[in-house]
Amino acid sequence: MTRTLVLLGLLLIVAGLAWPLISRLGFGRLPGDFLVRREGFTFYFPLTTSVIVSIIISVLVWLFRK
Repeated sequence: MTRTLVLLGLLLIVAGLAWPLISRLGFGRLPGDFLVRREGFTFYFPLTTSVIVSIIISVLVWLFRK
């Protein structure tokens, strides 16, 4: 369990550092990602991006367990 948490933490760090490169590919601005801007308030909910990332992670976990 400890090994899994450390690997997950490292993966999140790498993803955070690579986010500027990933955002250039279009992630974060997909149709279905909600952005609401009002005076003094901004709300962003990346629904489509979250679904795609979830599918990719699920496939990778499924492949590594085989």
